[in-house]
Amino acid sequence: MALQDKDRIFTNIYGLHDKSLKGAMSRGHWSGTAGFIKKGRDWVIDQTKASGLRGRGGAGFPTGLKWSFMPKEPSERPHYLVINADESEPGTCKDRDIMRHDPHTLIEGCLIAGFAMGAHACYIYVRGEYMREREALEAAISECYEAKLLGKNNKNGWDYDIYVHHGAGAYICGEETALLESLEGKKGQPRLKPPFPANVGLYGCPTTVNNVESVAVVPTILRRGPDWFAGFGRENNRGTKLFCISGHVNRPCTVEEEMSIPFRELIDKHCGGVRGGNDNLLAVIPGGSSVRMVPADQMIDTPMDFDSLSALGSGLGTAAVIVMDKSTDIIRAIARLAAFYKHESCGQCTPCREGTGWMWRVMERMVEGRAEKREIDMLFDVTKQIEGHTICALGDAAAWPIQGLINHFRPEMEARIDSYTYRSDKDGAVLEAAE
Repeated sequence: MALQDKDRIFTNIYGLHDKSLKGAMSRGHWSGTAGFIKKGRDWVIDQTKASGLRGRGGAGFPTGLKWSFMPKEPSERPHYLVINADESEPGTCKDRDIMRHDPHTLIEGCLIAGFAMGAHACYIYVRGEYMREREALEAAISECYEAKLLGKNNKNGWDYDIYVHHGAGAYICGEETALLESLEGKKGQPRLKPPFPANVGLYGCPTTVNNVESVAVVPTILRRGPDWFAGFGRENNRGTKLFCISGHVNRPCTVEEEMSIPFRELIDKHCGGVRGGNDNLLAVIPGGSSVRMVPADQMIDTPMDFDSLSALGSGLGTAAVIVMDKSTDIIRAIARLAAFYKHESCGQCTPCREGTGWMWRVMERMVEGRAEKREIDMLFDVTKQIEGHTICALGDAAAWPIQGLINHFRPEMEARIDSYTYRSDKDGAVLEAAE
Protein backbone atom coordinates (compact mmCIF):
# COMPACT_ATOMS: atom_id res chain seq x y z
CA MET A 1 0.00 0.00 0.00
CA ALA A 2 1.55 3.32 -1.07
CA LEU A 3 1.98 6.13 1.44
CA GLN A 4 -0.97 8.51 1.81
CA ASP A 5 -0.54 12.29 1.78
CA LYS A 6 -1.68 12.61 5.40
CA ASP A 7 1.28 10.48 6.48
CA ARG A 8 3.94 12.50 4.71
CA ILE A 9 6.43 14.25 6.99
CA PHE A 10 7.80 16.63 4.34
CA THR A 11 4.71 18.59 3.42
CA ASN A 12 6.43 21.10 1.15
CA ILE A 13 9.17 19.05 -0.51
CA TYR A 14 8.27 20.49 -3.95
CA GLY A 15 8.08 24.10 -2.78
CA LEU A 16 4.41 24.45 -3.74
CA HIS A 17 3.43 26.08 -0.43
CA ASP A 18 4.68 28.88 1.81
CA LYS A 19 8.09 27.86 3.19
CA SER A 20 8.23 30.67 5.77
CA LEU A 21 7.88 30.10 9.51
CA LYS A 22 4.22 31.10 9.32
CA GLY A 23 3.61 28.60 6.49
CA ALA A 24 5.50 25.84 8.32
CA MET A 25 3.48 26.44 11.50
CA SER A 26 0.24 26.29 9.53
CA ARG A 27 1.27 22.78 8.42
CA GLY A 28 1.92 21.69 12.03
CA HIS A 29 5.64 22.30 12.47
CA TRP A 30 6.95 23.88 15.71
CA SER A 31 3.83 22.56 17.47
CA GLY A 32 4.42 21.28 21.01
CA THR A 33 8.21 21.61 20.82
CA ALA A 34 8.54 23.10 24.30
CA GLY A 35 6.46 20.20 25.67
CA PHE A 36 8.89 17.65 24.23
CA ILE A 37 11.79 19.42 25.93
CA LYS A 38 9.95 19.44 29.26
CA LYS A 39 9.75 15.63 29.08
CA GLY A 40 13.54 15.36 29.24
CA ARG A 41 16.48 14.03 27.23
CA ASP A 42 15.85 10.37 27.99
CA TRP A 43 12.24 10.59 26.78
CA VAL A 44 13.29 12.06 23.42
CA ILE A 45 15.97 9.38 22.92
CA ASP A 46 13.62 6.56 23.98
CA GLN A 47 10.92 7.75 21.57
CA THR A 48 13.44 7.94 18.74
CA LYS A 49 14.70 4.44 19.53
CA ALA A 50 11.13 3.06 19.69
CA SER A 51 10.32 4.51 16.25
CA GLY A 52 12.98 2.30 14.63
CA LEU A 53 14.49 5.31 12.80
CA ARG A 54 17.78 4.43 11.12
CA GLY A 55 20.20 7.02 9.74
CA ARG A 56 19.16 8.39 6.34
CA GLY A 57 22.65 9.40 5.23
CA GLY A 58 23.70 6.00 3.92
CA ALA A 59 24.94 3.82 6.78
CA GLY A 60 21.51 3.13 8.31
CA PHE A 61 22.73 3.16 11.94
CA PRO A 62 19.89 3.42 14.53
CA THR A 63 19.52 7.15 15.24
CA GLY A 64 18.34 6.97 18.87
CA LEU A 65 21.16 4.59 19.73
CA LYS A 66 23.71 6.97 18.18
CA TRP A 67 22.39 9.83 20.33
CA SER A 68 22.64 7.71 23.46
CA PHE A 69 26.42 7.37 22.97
CA MET A 70 26.88 11.01 23.99
CA PRO A 71 28.08 11.49 27.60
CA LYS A 72 25.14 11.77 30.01
CA GLU A 73 26.79 14.11 32.53
CA PRO A 74 27.88 17.62 31.53
CA SER A 75 31.57 18.49 31.80
CA GLU A 76 33.73 21.51 30.97
CA ARG A 77 33.68 20.31 27.33
CA PRO A 78 30.51 21.50 25.52
CA HIS A 79 28.48 19.05 23.42
CA TYR A 80 27.86 19.70 19.72
CA LEU A 81 25.38 18.53 17.10
CA VAL A 82 26.73 18.67 13.56
CA ILE A 83 24.38 18.26 10.59
CA ASN A 84 25.90 16.68 7.50
CA ALA A 85 24.33 18.59 4.61
CA ASP A 86 27.31 17.88 2.35
CA GLU A 87 25.11 15.95 -0.05
CA SER A 88 27.75 14.94 -2.61
CA GLU A 89 26.81 11.32 -3.37
CA PRO A 90 26.10 11.14 -7.13
CA GLY A 91 22.39 10.67 -7.74
CA THR A 92 21.36 12.05 -4.33
CA CYS A 93 19.23 15.20 -4.18
CA LYS A 94 16.88 14.87 -1.19
CA ASP A 95 18.56 17.03 1.47
CA ARG A 96 18.71 20.00 -0.88
CA ASP A 97 14.90 19.91 -1.25
CA ILE A 98 14.49 19.83 2.54
CA MET A 99 16.74 22.88 2.96
CA ARG A 100 15.30 24.71 -0.03
CA HIS A 101 11.58 24.15 0.52
CA ASP A 102 10.99 22.68 4.00
CA PRO A 103 13.82 24.11 6.15
CA HIS A 104 11.80 24.35 9.38
CA THR A 105 11.57 20.55 9.62
CA LEU A 106 15.37 20.52 9.89
CA ILE A 107 15.68 23.49 12.26
CA GLU A 108 13.11 22.14 14.70
CA GLY A 109 14.77 18.74 14.47
CA CYS A 110 18.16 20.32 15.27
CA LEU A 111 16.79 21.90 18.45
CA ILE A 112 15.21 18.66 19.67
CA ALA A 113 18.18 16.47 18.72
CA GLY A 114 20.59 18.95 20.28
CA PHE A 115 18.58 18.94 23.51
CA ALA A 116 18.57 15.10 23.51
CA MET A 117 22.37 15.04 23.55
CA GLY A 118 22.90 18.03 25.85
CA ALA A 119 24.18 20.34 23.11
CA HIS A 120 23.57 24.09 23.08
CA ALA A 121 25.09 24.63 19.62
CA CYS A 122 24.61 23.09 16.20
CA TYR A 123 26.68 23.44 13.05
CA ILE A 124 25.06 22.71 9.69
CA TYR A 125 27.73 21.90 7.10
CA VAL A 126 26.26 22.67 3.67
CA ARG A 127 27.70 21.37 0.41
CA GLY A 128 29.82 23.90 -1.49
CA GLU A 129 27.57 23.95 -4.57
CA TYR A 130 24.36 24.54 -2.57
CA MET A 131 24.10 28.34 -2.73
CA ARG A 132 20.31 28.79 -2.89
CA GLU A 133 19.81 26.04 -0.33
CA ARG A 134 22.07 27.79 2.16
CA GLU A 135 20.30 31.11 1.58
CA ALA A 136 16.89 29.52 2.22
CA LEU A 137 18.18 27.79 5.34
CA GLU A 138 19.77 30.94 6.75
CA ALA A 139 16.60 32.94 6.10
CA ALA A 140 14.56 30.32 7.98
CA ILE A 141 17.03 30.33 10.90
CA SER A 142 16.80 34.14 11.10
CA GLU A 143 12.99 33.86 11.30
CA CYS A 144 13.36 31.44 14.22
CA TYR A 145 15.66 33.81 16.11
CA GLU A 146 13.22 36.69 15.57
CA ALA A 147 10.33 34.53 16.81
CA LYS A 148 12.39 33.53 19.90
CA LEU A 149 12.36 29.86 18.93
CA LEU A 150 16.17 29.82 18.94
CA GLY A 151 18.85 31.67 20.90
CA LYS A 152 19.20 32.43 24.60
CA ASN A 153 16.06 32.24 26.76
CA ASN A 154 13.92 31.08 23.82
CA LYS A 155 10.30 29.97 24.08
CA ASN A 156 11.20 26.29 23.99
CA GLY A 157 13.19 26.35 27.22
CA TRP A 158 16.56 25.18 25.86
CA ASP A 159 19.21 27.74 24.92
CA TYR A 160 20.27 26.89 21.38
CA ASP A 161 22.28 28.41 18.55
CA ILE A 162 22.56 27.18 14.96
CA TYR A 163 25.47 28.11 12.68
CA VAL A 164 25.55 27.41 8.94
CA HIS A 165 28.97 26.55 7.50
CA HIS A 166 29.57 26.42 3.74
CA GLY A 167 31.90 23.70 2.45
CA ALA A 168 34.10 24.00 -0.62
CA GLY A 169 32.66 21.16 -2.68
CA ALA A 170 34.74 18.15 -1.58
CA TYR A 171 33.00 14.75 -1.65
CA ILE A 172 35.29 13.44 1.10
CA CYS A 173 33.82 15.99 3.54
CA GLY A 174 30.63 13.94 3.55
CA GLU A 175 32.58 11.49 5.74
CA GLU A 176 31.82 12.59 9.29
CA THR A 177 35.37 12.99 10.61
CA ALA A 178 36.61 14.70 7.42
CA LEU A 179 33.64 17.05 7.83
CA LEU A 180 34.76 17.84 11.39
CA GLU A 181 38.32 18.52 10.19
CA SER A 182 36.95 20.88 7.54
CA LEU A 183 34.73 22.64 10.10
CA GLU A 184 37.82 23.25 12.22
CA GLY A 185 39.50 24.93 9.25
CA LYS A 186 41.83 22.05 8.40
CA LYS A 187 42.22 19.95 5.27
CA GLY A 188 39.17 17.66 4.89
CA GLN A 189 40.75 14.29 5.59
CA PRO A 190 39.15 11.49 7.65
CA ARG A 191 40.42 10.84 11.17
CA LEU A 192 41.41 7.48 12.55
CA LYS A 193 38.81 6.03 14.90
CA PRO A 194 38.83 5.53 17.88
CA PRO A 195 38.44 8.02 19.43
CA PHE A 196 34.90 8.34 18.07
CA PRO A 197 33.21 11.74 17.64
CA ALA A 198 30.77 11.01 20.53
CA ASN A 199 33.78 11.34 22.83
CA VAL A 200 36.31 13.44 20.86
CA GLY A 201 34.63 15.25 17.97
CA LEU A 202 34.43 18.92 16.97
CA TYR A 203 37.14 20.94 18.78
CA GLY A 204 37.90 17.80 20.82
CA CYS A 205 34.41 17.84 22.38
CA PRO A 206 31.59 15.24 22.40
CA THR A 207 29.86 15.49 19.01
CA THR A 208 27.16 13.69 17.07
CA VAL A 209 27.07 13.98 13.27
CA ASN A 210 23.66 13.34 11.68
CA ASN A 211 22.23 13.53 8.17
CA VAL A 212 19.67 16.24 7.32
CA GLU A 213 16.77 13.80 6.77
CA SER A 214 17.54 11.77 9.93
CA VAL A 215 17.08 14.85 12.12
CA ALA A 216 14.27 16.50 10.14
CA VAL A 217 11.84 13.60 10.69
CA VAL A 218 12.22 13.52 14.50
CA PRO A 219 9.74 16.30 15.48
CA THR A 220 6.95 14.62 13.51
CA ILE A 221 7.80 11.25 15.09
CA LEU A 222 7.45 12.83 18.56
CA ARG A 223 4.17 14.53 17.61
CA ARG A 224 2.55 11.44 16.09
CA GLY A 225 4.23 8.86 18.27
CA PRO A 226 6.89 6.24 17.54
CA ASP A 227 4.28 3.54 16.86
CA TRP A 228 2.91 5.58 13.96
CA PHE A 229 6.36 5.82 12.34
CA ALA A 230 7.17 2.17 13.09
CA GLY A 231 3.92 1.20 11.33
CA PHE A 232 5.56 1.73 7.94
CA GLY A 233 8.05 -0.66 6.39
CA ARG A 234 9.24 -4.11 7.38
CA GLU A 235 10.84 -5.14 10.67
CA ASN A 236 14.15 -3.30 11.21
CA ASN A 237 13.37 -1.05 8.22
CA ARG A 238 10.79 1.32 9.64
CA GLY A 239 9.29 4.63 8.65
CA THR A 240 8.97 6.81 5.59
CA LYS A 241 11.90 7.67 3.32
CA LEU A 242 12.78 10.20 0.65
CA PHE A 243 13.71 8.45 -2.60
CA CYS A 244 15.47 10.42 -5.36
CA ILE A 245 14.90 8.61 -8.64
CA SER A 246 16.90 9.57 -11.72
CA GLY A 247 18.06 8.05 -14.99
CA HIS A 248 15.91 6.25 -17.52
CA VAL A 249 12.44 6.76 -16.07
CA ASN A 250 9.68 8.81 -17.64
CA ARG A 251 9.45 11.29 -14.73
CA PRO A 252 12.53 11.58 -12.51
CA CYS A 253 11.57 12.85 -9.05
CA THR A 254 12.22 13.03 -5.33
CA VAL A 255 9.34 11.48 -3.41
CA GLU A 256 8.56 10.49 0.16
CA GLU A 257 7.37 6.90 0.33
CA GLU A 258 6.97 4.06 2.77
CA MET A 259 10.12 2.03 3.41
CA SER A 260 10.00 -1.46 1.87
CA ILE A 261 7.87 -0.34 -1.10
CA PRO A 262 8.66 -2.70 -4.02
CA PHE A 263 10.89 -1.16 -6.69
CA ARG A 264 8.30 -1.78 -9.43
CA GLU A 265 5.58 0.03 -7.47
CA LEU A 266 7.86 2.96 -6.64
CA ILE A 267 8.81 3.49 -10.28
CA ASP A 268 5.37 2.88 -11.79
CA LYS A 269 3.48 5.04 -9.29
CA HIS A 270 5.77 8.07 -9.11
CA CYS A 271 7.94 8.01 -12.25
CA GLY A 272 5.55 6.77 -14.92
CA GLY A 273 7.57 3.57 -15.28
CA VAL A 274 10.91 2.74 -16.86
CA ARG A 275 11.56 4.40 -20.22
CA GLY A 276 10.42 1.89 -22.86
CA GLY A 277 8.68 -0.31 -20.26
CA ASN A 278 9.94 -2.63 -17.53
CA ASP A 279 11.25 -5.10 -20.11
CA ASN A 280 13.73 -2.41 -21.16
CA LEU A 281 15.31 -2.23 -17.69
CA LEU A 282 18.97 -3.24 -17.61
CA ALA A 283 20.18 -2.49 -14.07
CA VAL A 284 19.64 -0.20 -11.09
CA ILE A 285 22.03 1.47 -8.67
CA PRO A 286 19.63 1.63 -5.71
CA GLY A 287 21.42 3.84 -3.18
CA GLY A 288 23.70 6.38 -4.78
CA SER A 289 26.80 5.65 -6.84
CA SER A 290 28.75 4.00 -4.03
CA VAL A 291 26.63 0.82 -3.84
CA ARG A 292 26.82 -2.16 -6.18
CA MET A 293 24.35 -2.20 -9.07
CA VAL A 294 21.59 -4.80 -9.21
CA PRO A 295 20.48 -6.35 -12.54
CA ALA A 296 16.88 -5.93 -13.67
CA ASP A 297 15.62 -9.45 -12.93
CA GLN A 298 16.77 -9.27 -9.30
CA MET A 299 15.69 -5.68 -8.78
CA ILE A 300 12.21 -5.42 -10.24
CA ASP A 301 10.18 -6.71 -7.25
CA THR A 302 12.68 -6.08 -4.44
CA PRO A 303 11.44 -4.12 -1.40
CA MET A 304 13.31 -0.82 -1.16
CA ASP A 305 14.86 -1.10 2.29
CA PHE A 306 18.21 -1.69 4.00
CA ASP A 307 17.97 -5.44 4.54
CA SER A 308 16.43 -6.46 1.20
CA LEU A 309 19.07 -4.63 -0.82
CA SER A 310 21.86 -5.79 1.48
CA ALA A 311 20.75 -9.38 0.78
CA LEU A 312 21.34 -8.68 -2.93
CA GLY A 313 24.90 -7.55 -2.22
CA SER A 314 23.96 -3.88 -2.60
CA GLY A 315 22.46 -1.32 -0.20
CA LEU A 316 19.79 1.33 0.26
CA GLY A 317 22.45 3.98 0.94
CA THR A 318 20.88 7.41 0.48
CA ALA A 319 17.99 5.90 -1.56
CA ALA A 320 19.24 7.63 -4.70
CA VAL A 321 17.80 5.25 -7.28
CA ILE A 322 19.70 5.44 -10.59
CA VAL A 323 17.77 3.56 -13.28
CA MET A 324 19.59 2.34 -16.41
CA ASP A 325 17.78 0.92 -19.43
CA LYS A 326 19.19 -1.28 -22.19
CA SER A 327 20.54 1.69 -24.15
CA THR A 328 23.15 2.21 -21.38
CA ASP A 329 26.78 1.43 -22.05
CA ILE A 330 27.11 -0.17 -18.61
CA ILE A 331 30.91 -0.42 -18.78
CA ARG A 332 31.27 3.26 -19.67
CA ALA A 333 28.85 4.23 -16.88
CA ILE A 334 30.96 2.46 -14.25
CA ALA A 335 34.18 3.86 -15.75
CA ARG A 336 32.68 7.33 -15.26
CA LEU A 337 32.07 6.55 -11.57
CA ALA A 338 35.66 5.26 -11.30
CA ALA A 339 36.85 8.65 -12.62
CA PHE A 340 34.73 10.41 -9.97
CA TYR A 341 36.20 8.42 -7.08
CA LYS A 342 39.74 8.88 -8.41
CA HIS A 343 39.15 12.62 -8.48
CA GLU A 344 37.59 12.77 -5.00
CA SER A 345 40.06 10.56 -3.10
CA CYS A 346 41.76 12.67 -0.42
CA GLY A 347 44.99 10.71 -0.92
CA GLN A 348 45.59 9.93 2.74
CA CYS A 349 45.46 6.10 2.42
CA THR A 350 47.73 4.37 -0.09
CA PRO A 351 45.23 1.69 -1.25
CA CYS A 352 42.69 4.38 -2.18
CA ARG A 353 45.15 6.99 -3.47
CA GLU A 354 46.90 4.53 -5.79
CA GLY A 355 44.04 2.08 -6.32
CA THR A 356 41.38 4.53 -7.53
CA GLY A 357 43.68 5.79 -10.30
CA TRP A 358 44.69 2.25 -11.25
CA MET A 359 41.06 1.07 -11.42
CA TRP A 360 40.04 4.08 -13.50
CA ARG A 361 42.84 3.53 -16.03
CA VAL A 362 41.91 -0.15 -16.41
CA MET A 363 38.20 0.73 -16.71
CA GLU A 364 38.97 3.24 -19.48
CA ARG A 365 40.60 0.42 -21.43
CA MET A 366 37.70 -1.91 -20.63
CA VAL A 367 35.30 0.63 -22.20
CA GLU A 368 37.16 0.24 -25.50
CA GLY A 369 37.77 -3.49 -25.00
CA ARG A 370 41.51 -2.77 -25.15
CA ALA A 371 42.29 -5.33 -22.46
CA GLU A 372 42.78 -9.03 -21.86
CA LYS A 373 40.16 -11.21 -20.20
CA ARG A 374 42.52 -12.16 -17.40
CA GLU A 375 42.59 -8.47 -16.43
CA ILE A 376 38.96 -8.70 -15.33
CA ASP A 377 40.00 -11.02 -12.48
CA MET A 378 42.99 -8.81 -11.76
CA LEU A 379 40.69 -5.77 -11.55
CA PHE A 380 38.35 -7.60 -9.18
CA ASP A 381 41.32 -8.62 -7.03
CA VAL A 382 42.47 -5.01 -6.77
CA THR A 383 38.99 -3.89 -5.64
CA LYS A 384 39.26 -6.44 -2.82
CA GLN A 385 42.66 -5.04 -1.83
CA ILE A 386 41.17 -1.55 -1.57
CA GLU A 387 37.85 -2.49 0.08
CA GLY A 388 38.13 -2.50 3.86
CA HIS A 389 41.75 -1.30 3.89
CA THR A 390 41.24 2.46 4.20
CA ILE A 391 40.47 4.85 7.07
CA CYS A 392 37.08 5.82 5.64
CA ALA A 393 34.64 4.16 3.27
CA LEU A 394 35.68 6.00 0.10
CA GLY A 395 37.85 3.04 -0.83
CA ASP A 396 34.79 0.77 -0.50
CA ALA A 397 32.70 3.25 -2.49
CA ALA A 398 35.22 3.18 -5.33
CA ALA A 399 35.48 -0.62 -5.31
CA TRP A 400 31.81 -1.61 -5.09
CA PRO A 401 30.51 -0.23 -8.44
CA ILE A 402 33.27 -2.15 -10.25
CA GLN A 403 32.55 -5.31 -8.25
CA GLY A 404 28.88 -5.00 -9.21
CA LEU A 405 29.81 -4.66 -12.87
CA ILE A 406 32.06 -7.73 -12.84
CA ASN A 407 29.62 -9.84 -10.80
CA HIS A 408 26.63 -9.16 -13.04
CA PHE A 409 27.96 -8.04 -16.44
CA ARG A 410 31.15 -10.01 -16.98
CA PRO A 411 29.86 -11.46 -20.30
CA GLU A 412 29.45 -7.90 -21.64
CA MET A 413 33.02 -7.06 -20.63
CA GLU A 414 34.34 -10.19 -22.31
CA ALA A 415 32.29 -9.51 -25.46
CA ARG A 416 33.75 -5.96 -25.61
CA ILE A 417 37.28 -7.40 -25.40
CA ASP A 418 36.48 -10.02 -28.09
CA SER A 419 35.08 -7.33 -30.37
CA TYR A 420 38.17 -5.14 -29.98
CA THR A 421 40.49 -8.13 -30.54
CA TYR A 422 38.55 -9.14 -33.66
CA ARG A 423 38.74 -5.60 -35.08
CA SER A 424 42.46 -5.36 -34.29
CA ASP A 425 43.20 -8.73 -35.90
CA LYS A 426 41.15 -7.81 -38.95
CA ASP A 427 42.82 -4.39 -39.31
CA GLY A 428 46.23 -6.01 -38.88
CA ALA A 429 45.47 -8.57 -41.58
CA VAL A 430 44.30 -5.83 -44.00
CA LEU A 431 47.45 -3.82 -43.28
CA GLU A 432 49.66 -6.88 -43.87
CA ALA A 433 47.90 -7.64 -47.18
CA ALA A 434 48.38 -4.05 -48.34
CA GLU A 435 52.10 -4.25 -47.68
